[in-house]
Amino acid sequence: MPWTWWHTLPNAITSVRLLLAVACLTLLVVIAGQPLVERAAAGSWAISIFIVAGLTDILDGHLARRWNAVTPFGRVMDPFVDKVLVLGTFMLLAGPGLGDGPHGSGVAPWMVVVMLARELLVTSLRGVLEGMGRPFPADRFGKAKMFLQSVAAPMAINMASHGWFAPAETGRALAQWSLWLAVAATALSGLPSLARAAGLLRAGASR
Repeated sequence: MPWTWWHTLPNAITSVRLLLAVACLTLLVVIAGQPLVERAAAGSWAISIFIVAGLTDILDGHLARRWNAVTPFGRVMDPFVDKVLVLGTFMLLAGPGLGDGPHGSGVAPWMVVVMLARELLVTSLRGVLEGMGRPFPADRFGKAKMFLQSVAAPMAINMASHGWFAPAETGRALAQWSLWLAVAATALSGLPSLARAAGLLRAGASR
């Protein structure tokens, strides 16, 4: 199939997602400096932008595989933008103005450390293995982790801003459970990656 204009569309979507990530993070910075009663509008926008950005992640990957349009740019930028969006969101939600107080996001700094450590570990393993010519794509555990993080983050934004609605006791409990589930999935999803990487390294050493 000749290279046509639509083969650039997945990369264009990835680039737009980076802009959406920056917009979402900017809104969170703005919200952190506002009193709770003034946060709803910006919070609603931040939640909506995060969700749209998450949906574009599904779309560009699907199109790239369907049209055989996987490029080096996409292989690098797609996971990079995901981490900017998700980790950046959780970092700000754990920071001053958003993570503290009775109306905080519920995101604790140690939760962000767990998420960041997992991403650094897997990214380092991927760099070593792919440098050896051994592909190390994301597995189903990593994709499940990403899904749960993408559910927990908007709920945490809403907790800190009352963007879409002011959470009642049940809503706050649901948001907290989704956050704990996302953190647990993040930590546990690193174990299969470690096992898979160890197997590939052993296989490479035995050659």
